[in-house]
Amino acid sequence: MPVIWFKRGTIRHANVQFYYRGAAFKIPGVSRWTVVVSGRQMVDEIRKAADDHINFREAVIESIQTSYTFGPEIRYDAYHVEVVRSSLTRSLVERFPDVQNEIAMAFEEYIPATKGRNPDYRDLNVEFTVDVIRAAQTINMFPGVLRPFAGRYFTNVESQIQRAMSHLRPLIEERLEKEAEYGRDWPGRPNDLLSWLLDIAEGKQRTVRDLTMRILVINFAAIHTTSMAFTQILFDLAANPSFVPALREEVESVIREEGLSKISFHKMVKLDSFIKESQRLGGNAAVVMQRKVLRDFTFSDGTVVPKGNNIAVANFAMHHDEAYSNISENYPDASVFDGFRFSKMREKQAEGFSKHQMVALTQEYIVFGHGKHACPGRFFAVNELKALLAYTVLNYDVSFKDNGPRPADRWFNLSVSPDPKFYPNAARASAQGDNEPIEHKLLN
Repeated sequence: MPVIWFKRGTIRHANVQFYYRGAAFKIPGVSRWTVVVSGRQMVDEIRKAADDHINFREAVIESIQTSYTFGPEIRYDAYHVEVVRSSLTRSLVERFPDVQNEIAMAFEEYIPATKGRNPDYRDLNVEFTVDVIRAAQTINMFPGVLRPFAGRYFTNVESQIQRAMSHLRPLIEERLEKEAEYGRDWPGRPNDLLSWLLDIAEGKQRTVRDLTMRILVINFAAIHTTSMAFTQILFDLAANPSFVPALREEVESVIREEGLSKISFHKMVKLDSFIKESQRLGGNAAVVMQRKVLRDFTFSDGTVVPKGNNIAVANFAMHHDEAYSNISENYPDASVFDGFRFSKMREKQAEGFSKHQMVALTQEYIVFGHGKHACPGRFFAVNELKALLAYTVLNYDVSFKDNGPRPADRWFNLSVSPDPKFYPNAARASAQGDNEPIEHKLLN
């Protein structure tokens, strides 16, 4: 097995070099190796593997250092994941107007800046997300024996929990009191995250502290991934203005015919394609589908990964490699941004569910992972991104200074993000033939 020493650019280029030859490679960490694999066969073998053999949750716990960044409640009991997978997904249609309203308010708040709803609670969730990522990166630089020490001195979890509890305690206590008095299905019970958590929570899970932690963790997962994804989308939109007229036309046409709803977004195939292409080229990491090896694991090609190490899939390479695209015929000109790449693929298929839409899980497109451990909130996330992009193309023209090219992404370890030194300019777009903002005609 070739050994690739990790340095800037290594994972992006070396994994392309090795994976289409049918070989795995490994990169060193402070206390373990990560074995990087790729291709349909290995992706499928990871998908099928039992959790007591290679484990997704244990890999996440190690990556985020959950015991120190979130606390033992989350480390040993992750029932909130099922809430996202089931209750949130089932409620998308009903809650979509709230999402759309929140997006409109967020844009008005930042372009131009105005007073927010609860700025401290909003800032708390953003700060918590940043703090967790920074703390995890720092703790992972230490060998295992020193991580409890690092976790104690490089995190401020407790202060953030107390701050969040000051906001959520009155609401949680009110819900618990009404349940005690009227039962779990009391009249007027809100259909929201807190209610979904209470539907499952039992015993000590129903404390103010525990419920507060669940809300913080779910917001962490949503804020970190979606904000990075939408920033990548804005960068791609600003760098590729030729796609805007067709996107704007599709959004306007569907809204006029269907109205604005979660269902109507399903018909915006070009919008979906643009988002999917942005994530194909950008994403937020060089590898996905990480697993902790609990027992020696052997792939069908004979590659053995010893117990205690990690396995990951080189999604960034799979999504960029020309040789892979030639084999699969999925991504011709893989290094070129084609916002309608996937909508053109869907045009060639019969009606119905398409593997080329963003939420679909395949062995070739693995931004959300694959199999039973794929992102449980992807349906909500994709609809949120569609709503954000639709609002943007209807109301704003975005560009970089002097119509410049897209700035290169920045890398830290295995993570990628847009360069924070750059940001697109946003100017109000107007409806053709008059000066009335488009959202007055279509979104109100």
